[in-house]
Amino acid sequence: MNFSPHTDLIENVTFDEITLGQSARLLRTLTVADIQAFAAVSGDTNPAHLNAEYANDTLFHGVIAHGMWGGALISALLGTQFPGPGTIYQEQVLHFVQPVRVGDTLTVMVKVVSKSDLHKSVELDCQVLNQKGVRVLYGTARVLAPTNKVRLPRVNLPQIQLHDPQARFNELLALGKGMPAVRCAVVHPCDEGSLSGAMDSASHGLIVPVLIGPELRIRRVAEQAGIDLGDVEIISVPHSHAGADKAAEMAAKGEVEVLMKGGLHTDELIHAVLARPELRTGRRMSHVFRFDIPLYPKPLLITDAALNIRPTLPEKMDIIQNAIDFARIMGVAIPKVAILSAVETVSPNIPSTLDAAALCKMADRGQITGGILDGPLAFDNAISAHAAQIKNIDSPVAGQADIMAVPDLESGNMLAKQLEYLAGASGSGLVLGARVPIALTSRADGPMNRVASALLAQLAANNARRNQPRQVW
Repeated sequence: MNFSPHTDLIENVTFDEITLGQSARLLRTLTVADIQAFAAVSGDTNPAHLNAEYANDTLFHGVIAHGMWGGALISALLGTQFPGPGTIYQEQVLHFVQPVRVGDTLTVMVKVVSKSDLHKSVELDCQVLNQKGVRVLYGTARVLAPTNKVRLPRVNLPQIQLHDPQARFNELLALGKGMPAVRCAVVHPCDEGSLSGAMDSASHGLIVPVLIGPELRIRRVAEQAGIDLGDVEIISVPHSHAGADKAAEMAAKGEVEVLMKGGLHTDELIHAVLARPELRTGRRMSHVFRFDIPLYPKPLLITDAALNIRPTLPEKMDIIQNAIDFARIMGVAIPKVAILSAVETVSPNIPSTLDAAALCKMADRGQITGGILDGPLAFDNAISAHAAQIKNIDSPVAGQADIMAVPDLESGNMLAKQLEYLAGASGSGLVLGARVPIALTSRADGPMNRVASALLAQLAANNARRNQPRQVW
């Protein structure tokens, strides 16, 4: 009479239907997300459950589940399957015998041991076994069983999405595993954030930093922040303009493979690069953000939200081509490009929709290659297949975009900051279209963001190294 938890209906077992010895069970495998969700809901942030380094030094030598997580599984079985809806808890006695670890599959079992007609109460024996048949939890439960039959549609709750920035950061770093570090000119690292970002990137084996700026100032920042510079090379120049010029000169001569922005304005560095004909490629330089977003299943590139203010149609063609080429370096075989606007239909009153339609046709004619383009698409149907379906949009890109091409810098910059500050996204960025990749970071970026940007630059530079003569970035 019990219904499987995978059906669309939920049905209870009334007191009159319950017999002595009757039983029910459910299976559940513990994941890291389960532990994090239970900690978030309960407020129990004991490091034994959440901090692997701490947990390794405890009695259990590793992360374990909260004991009451197992108790919650018993509650779930009683409330949804047997007896089911209408059940009221009176008493629960639990004995915790063995720890439950990530990956353990638990069998939760309840069995009727007595009934009382007076109050319609039922006593159940409760057992929780792991995949080895070892009892991890046991006890007894006393409940008031339902007296009225209930058969209702099962409630489909939204899935809890937990974002683990460190885990996604580690996945990103793994892309560079086995790649050699690249020689990188770090321009004017005269603040703690940019200097520590460069040295952290070096410690991860991503870059061999060459610090370009006023040496005494750099060393003073390092001393005040407790940053060990070791034997890192420092090229002393008087100010940020001179630093940008020197870095561009070194890149033009092939003395460095990557440039990294420190504590100077972006336009200073880009102007110095553009002043060197050897660093130009004939393609428009553009910036691409890479975001890990908690509620989106894969990394998302956004371009251009930092360099080109109001790009023309030919400039948008280069911007999109740059992003496609880079997405392929990142392992996306055929990137899907959503060309954003406010609406998903072409309107002569909204110029960005005309550009989007033209760019799609340019891709059809082979003027943009390596990706699948569609647009105009509004933001909702670019990332949500459900939104696209409601609007009857038949698109190979809608709901699964790898790249979002924004109409202009203002809209792109606002979108990027909203993803970071409201959606909890982790971002990194790179300038493409020159002979060397340029890691472009913000003064507000944290250590992981700066190291992630260095990783993007390392991947681009190593790809160039494998494909000599040097390709366009």
